[in-house]
Amino acid sequence: MATSGQKRRRSARVAALGLPPGQWERAWASVRRRDVLGRIALAMAASMTIALVIQAWDPPFAFRVGHVPRRSIVARVAFTRPDVQETEDARRDARRSAPMVYRRDNKPLQDLRESLSQTVARLVAMETLDEEGRRIWKDFQPPAADDAPSPTPEEQDDAFEAFKTTLAAPDALERFDQALATAFAPFEQAGLLTRTPELDDQVAILVPPIDPSEPPRRVKVDHVTNDDPEPLRASLLAQFGSSPFEATQLADRLFVWLWPQWQSKKTETLTLDPAATQRVENQAYEDVQEIVERYEVGQLLVQADQMLGAEEIDVLRSEYEAIVAGRQAAPTQRIVRAVSIILLVFAMLVLCGVYTRYRQRGPLASFTRLTVILALAIITIWLARFLSAADWWRAEIVPLMLFGMMIAIVYRRELALLLSGMLALVLVVGIGHGLHEFLLLMGGTTAAVLNMGRIRSRSKLIYVGLFAAGVVAMLHIGLSLIELPLLDWPQFGTLLVNAGRIGLLALAAGFLMTGLLPVVEHLFGVLTDLSLLELGDVAHPLLQELVRRAPSTYNHSVTVGSIAEAAADSIGARGLLCRVGAYFHDIGKMLKPGYYIENQGEEKNRHDSLMPAMSSLVIVAHIKDGADLARQHHLPQPITDLIEQHHGTTLVGFFFAQASKQQQADPNGAEVDESTYRYPGPKPQTKEAGVLMLADNVESASRTLVDPTPARIESLVREVAQRRLFDGQFDESGLTLRELRAIEQSMIKSLIAIYHGRIKYPDQRTA
Repeated sequence: MATSGQKRRRSARVAALGLPPGQWERAWASVRRRDVLGRIALAMAASMTIALVIQAWDPPFAFRVGHVPRRSIVARVAFTRPDVQETEDARRDARRSAPMVYRRDNKPLQDLRESLSQTVARLVAMETLDEEGRRIWKDFQPPAADDAPSPTPEEQDDAFEAFKTTLAAPDALERFDQALATAFAPFEQAGLLTRTPELDDQVAILVPPIDPSEPPRRVKVDHVTNDDPEPLRASLLAQFGSSPFEATQLADRLFVWLWPQWQSKKTETLTLDPAATQRVENQAYEDVQEIVERYEVGQLLVQADQMLGAEEIDVLRSEYEAIVAGRQAAPTQRIVRAVSIILLVFAMLVLCGVYTRYRQRGPLASFTRLTVILALAIITIWLARFLSAADWWRAEIVPLMLFGMMIAIVYRRELALLLSGMLALVLVVGIGHGLHEFLLLMGGTTAAVLNMGRIRSRSKLIYVGLFAAGVVAMLHIGLSLIELPLLDWPQFGTLLVNAGRIGLLALAAGFLMTGLLPVVEHLFGVLTDLSLLELGDVAHPLLQELVRRAPSTYNHSVTVGSIAEAAADSIGARGLLCRVGAYFHDIGKMLKPGYYIENQGEEKNRHDSLMPAMSSLVIVAHIKDGADLARQHHLPQPITDLIEQHHGTTLVGFFFAQASKQQQADPNGAEVDESTYRYPGPKPQTKEAGVLMLADNVESASRTLVDPTPARIESLVREVAQRRLFDGQFDESGLTLRELRAIEQSMIKSLIAIYHGRIKYPDQRTA
């Protein structure tokens, strides 16, 4: 029993022992936090958006102009490919062979027929052949054969009498006109025109019918041209080659009279209709069906080690489109691939988030900044994919380089390289290119990011782009030479042209970043050295007003800026930011300059008539006033932060001591609240803010030294730094003790240089 009770007591003691949570428990507790869940959801949303941008449900088209496949490529599916050239040739032939369209006007033939009828009537009305009659009758005489004698006048008279006798019978002329109209009818119906070179390629033409309600009629060209006498002769013989006209050879005589005029353009009844002809040609062009070339499974598409040109790319793209069309019938495969890509991108984003959690918390600390970074990443992927459509340009390197340079400006270069590498990997997966493309993208981006450094001039980014251009050009040449087994001079020339083109794109990224720099600074609230140099100009309205209202405060600010810049540079912080921030850190004093000792001169101290608590409020107010002035004049946020943090939560020691003395002198007085005499803060959040706080304190304190010897200056700086350290003012700045020691050494040197001794000349007098 005793043993059992002892075991229970021991178990109770073990159960009551509280051990700290394990690693997995801490991780699970962190994941369950609302802010962490929000960031995880944002990463998942970004992953899904990127998958949507790269169309992750379908495999990408993995070939581009200039690529050299190491193995032969055969068709994986049966597909057809439009034969553009053959189709175009067939359509051109159809356009060329399309019939020309003509307008009809039968008036020339009707006029010719009327003229012939009138001429015949005149001959019939003559009693004998006079001079005029013989001239008219001559036009009706058939030419004599070569070996036959010409007819005598008596023979002509006899022929004329027979002609006249035949047509002088009752109703003969009427029957003549009817027969002539019947002979002309086929030509009036089909039309008549003169042969031209344009008609040589035409087999038939379209002629409008006599009845406008009927459609155009297709007529052979040979049936409407006036260069063949046989149709006219045959038509005349059909009407005038039988009794009673046969005896007078009327058909031959009419042909002799008609034929010279028949060949003239005056008898044309058809004229070309250009607009209608154009419509018929266009319709014939469009009616030609597209000619396709068929490929079977296993058919060779591209030989191994053959550089892909536009023709090969077109064949491979047709095969790719056939594969995608086949996958659309199998949605499960598309869903699985899309989910896989989403998870891959999400995993990479989580890993990047873990890195920033332990190495640089800036992006994760602000939900807004994290959203902006992810939005920039999505835009970068979209632009790169869009630009990659132009195979031979390789312009996808431009947005990736811009993204890397932006992150390098806003955060560290390490984070820029990490995020750029992730985007390069996603982009390569999205556009289907391999190691060559990944190395090219990462090489150009790395060259740009590593050379960012401090941007103190507008030409800096151009030099960065120029260096990156050289790197990507050499990388392209080297990687291409590895891929090409045999290199001939034309291929080498193409290789150099492509290398120069991609180098120009990298250089263009530098120029674009120069223009985008103000946008990046405004978007992320950062300041480059270039902007700081512009902001630190003494012509700034706030600085000019500070000089006018509180010249001693301005002099103090300039001195603090010099001390702070040297100290910040000694630990690798941004000295220029410290100097420019120091110029503005006391601008709040210009609203009440007379309450600050440096601006009082020989005047009476205004605080003598105020209670210590009121004096403390006046002194502390210059922080809020300075921040308000900074926002009113649109100073960048980093400068406003330095204004608010350069005193931290330090104690206004002089007036606190006065209040303490008054409380001790008055037994009934209330206890002095120390928080009333402290600055509102916050404490310095950056190394630059910590440096500025210490520089402001040591510069002000050094003014109280009667004899500022190096030893006294060193003792003063050590004491001020130690007091701020013990007060906890540097707890949130990220400064280490080693860095604090280096800052002290720099400030000691700066103050010694300011208060250096001078040789006193024998005749020099003290004023």
